[in-house]
Amino acid sequence: MDDVYKTVSCQFYDELEALAVKKIKSKIFYMDNENEKYIEDLIVDFKTKNKEEFLILNNGTQIRLDKIIKINEMIPLNIKC
Repeated sequence: MDDVYKTVSCQFYDELEALAVKKIKSKIFYMDNENEKYIEDLIVDFKTKNKEEFLILNNGTQIRLDKIIKINEMIPLNIKC
């Protein structure tokens, strides 16, 4: 399986940051290995590790940004910055 990190669009990243700053509880659908998962929580931070970007939720869950399928009805676009 190809698991190379794919950079998310600047617009999508900006939207994620806005959710964090406004402390909006988010409904997040994402891929974890081969399984689609769902979680609802606040985004509290972002981090970069090995050139991969992650969001960090209030409960400590870390989700790689390119694994997000949908967040609050917003679907990430594959547009480069």
